[in-house]
Amino acid sequence: QVQLVESGGGLVQPGESLRLSCAASGSAFSIYTLNWYRQAPGQQREMVATITRAGTTNYADSVKGRFTISRDNAKNTVYLQMNNLKLEDTAVYYCNAYYGLRNYDYWGQGTQVTVSS
Repeated sequence: QVQLVESGGGLVQPGESLRLSCAASGSAFSIYTLNWYRQAPGQQREMVATITRAGTTNYADSVKGRFTISRDNAKNTVYLQMNNLKLEDTAVYYCNAYYGLRNYDYWGQGTQVTVSS
């Protein structure tokens, strides 16, 4: 069992930056693929960024070059550095930990990011 707690959301202006953190409790954090998703009002949840246990990263086209995902297995934490934020980045951001071999799939409660001028 893994519990995920996101933090770092807030209200920023376009062009500013935020860093989201997701702290995990439980064991074996390093085995999980870690993902950040987001869901805007009236929209489906979409994958923003992913980082595998090997450190391979992948990003949605809409955030490439602006967002960076990273993980610190010693701290059981995954981060999402968001630069040059745009109005369309406004959403609730969710952290997800996934281990396919055992179908482990855990979600955090979400953190609100609002980009507004």
